Amino acid sequence: MDALRRGRIATSLIFLLFGTALGVWTARIPAVKEDLGLSDGRLSFALLAFAAGCIAGMVLIGRLTDRFGSARVLVPAAVLEGVLLVPPGVSPGLVTLCVALFAFGTVHGTLNIAMNANAAEIERAMGRPVMSSFHATYSIGGFLGAVVGSLFARAGLSAGVTLLSVGLAAVLLAAAASRWVLRSGPAPTDPAAGPDGPPPGGRHLLLVFYGVVVLCTLVGEGAAADWSAVYLRDHLATTEAFAAYGYAAFAVMMTVGRIFGDWFARRLGAVAVVWTGGLVAAAGLGAGLVLDHRVAGVAGFGLLGIGLSCVAPQFFSAAAGVDPRRAGQALSIVVSIGYLGFLIGPIAIGSAATVVGLPTALWIPVVLAAFVAASAGALRPGRRTSSSVAP
Repeated sequence: MDALRRGRIATSLIFLLFGTALGVWTARIPAVKEDLGLSDGRLSFALLAFAAGCIAGMVLIGRLTDRFGSARVLVPAAVLEGVLLVPPGVSPGLVTLCVALFAFGTVHGTLNIAMNANAAEIERAMGRPVMSSFHATYSIGGFLGAVVGSLFARAGLSAGVTLLSVGLAAVLLAAAASRWVLRSGPAPTDPAAGPDGPPPGGRHLLLVFYGVVVLCTLVGEGAAADWSAVYLRDHLATTEAFAAYGYAAFAVMMTVGRIFGDWFARRLGAVAVVWTGGLVAAAGLGAGLVLDHRVAGVAGFGLLGIGLSCVAPQFFSAAAGVDPRRAGQALSIVVSIGYLGFLIGPIAIGSAATVVGLPTALWIPVVLAAFVAASAGALRPGRRTSSSVAP
């Protein structure tokens, strides 16, 4: 097996680790809340600390990734992901929980940038789109983490035992993957050494635009995660068990879309993938809302998932290709802006729902998905450097 193939396997394992750690933490949040006797409001402070840590890690790590090479950041960050997953499960109070989650979030955000930068290097070395496959592995990891968390909870084991077990497994997996991670050199320090393409100011504006498009995509993901069950249960009068099918359909279809995303990108190009995906997401969820039926609602969230599944990977690849020698800094901009979609999206939809009702508020991700489709032209070859993967 050649070094490139080994590197792809190793980075895929890191994506799996990344998704599993987040999935298992999410699954055990109710147990941590109960153990510490936290109200919803006090718990929100802890969750905000995690989000703040993620953004801090994303913003600060780009230059280090470019200076030392993504592999030198990726491996220690992956090990720390497992180590720092444990403290939130054994924190004795709200203050220590906030500190623990900020630290975990910082490493989580750092790993997000480093692993995507390394994935972009593998993609360039292979000469064909493979980014969606990495994100498919992340989605599988999120599902795996949720299942593991559920099984530990059903067995009556504490959140601390759960996170310790998964954290130890994550450290061992990171250590095993470290032997195969694709090594890369640091970025040149001479700013004039960048490849032909947009001037520095133009590159920055282009990256900000990419980040806004990813933000719109993540608003849709946040809407499905936080509001699909509420919409199905409260507005379509389904049972709580049936209401869970909305997010399940979204998550499954997003994973399926990412599994086949690279195949479509190779044959149709990134522009067509994003344009088609945005239209499918907008038309699918929009039709589900118009039909106002529980089956249509589930199908609508499923189509939203498959439509949005490959959008972020395409823009991450494009961002890393704007200046491959500074891919970490580029991804820091795009990912940190995009991550705000997870934070402000559900809040915006909830605020709108108090005024116009949830069914009307859910048209927000429909409109944003249509904007995503319209933004596809930003991925045309002329916008990217000659050394990036052609769409």
